Amino acid sequence: MSDHTAASPCDDNRGWRQSITAFQRASNIRAAWQIASTLVPYGLVWCAMYFSLAVSWWITAPLAALAGALLVRVFIIFHDCGHGSYFRSRAANDVTGFVAGVLTLTPYHQWRWEHAGHHSTAGHLDKRGTGDVWTMTVQEYLEASRWKRFAYRLARNPAVLFGIAPLLFFAVIQRFPSAKASLRVRQSVWWTNFAILLVTIGFCRIFGPADYLLIKAIETTVGGAAGIWLFYVQHQFEGAYWQRQDRWEYSAAALRGSSYYKLPAILQWFSGNIGFHHIHHLSARIPNYRLQECHEADALFSQVRPLTLRSSLKSMGLHLWDEQAGMLVGYARLRRIRNAPAKLGARR
Repeated sequence: MSDHTAASPCDDNRGWRQSITAFQRASNIRAAWQIASTLVPYGLVWCAMYFSLAVSWWITAPLAALAGALLVRVFIIFHDCGHGSYFRSRAANDVTGFVAGVLTLTPYHQWRWEHAGHHSTAGHLDKRGTGDVWTMTVQEYLEASRWKRFAYRLARNPAVLFGIAPLLFFAVIQRFPSAKASLRVRQSVWWTNFAILLVTIGFCRIFGPADYLLIKAIETTVGGAAGIWLFYVQHQFEGAYWQRQDRWEYSAAALRGSSYYKLPAILQWFSGNIGFHHIHHLSARIPNYRLQECHEADALFSQVRPLTLRSSLKSMGLHLWDEQAGMLVGYARLRRIRNAPAKLGARR
């Protein structure tokens, strides 16, 4: 058992429910300030990019990357609105969420519906596939066809996951409603697409089509890659939690299956405190601007071993869930299994 798992003795719910209650109240003032401190810099960066085009793309491109970093913070605002935790008013959450969704190319109601599924099934081996990173068990991988194994390795390849996937997912896939979506959710996708089209036309007239689309592509790729990395490392790390139906527990999935990603202050600001993911999964009603307070308010949460930037890089070598060992493992484990037929027979 890893240090992260061993340092999470909170699975019996002792006191944590009472500890989080005080932090489930939204603050309109803090929410408004966070929006201002995000959108004002974001707008200034776009103004700077407009003037930089007359100087050099060597200035514009880094500014576009900075806009992408700010877009991560915009997405966290969008994310909290989807949970109904950002403002006290549902209408304020919905309006802000829709606008932030247009900026991040994400339809608000569809994402809210799908993300709710992620929170109710995180770490559940029998309910994978809802808003999570594709994760196979060792046995499933061994029994899969050659094509499925290739597709799995490709999907989890860093160049694809953090290079191609961000632009493909946010610019293309999010333009289409889910086949299982309700009418309201489908309409949310179409209205978001219409608003994005209007914004695109307007900015193409200001910047020129080629320049604007290239800037937006850089911004979306950088912001999307950072967002996918955060989502990936928050559930794919050494000591992560996965269980079958008969052993799965909500609090254990939150405290052991969601990382406490301890980031430097500047990265914590850009990522909207989402590194306190264990607290977020305990209660999605806690707005991002109160996650750190909640974490620090109870000594129980301080026992959760943090995941650092350095240690999080190990996650890239973890690909499959080994049910026998109860841990994420790399592809190297497969070679040992193939070289030990007796063990493989025991697994089956």
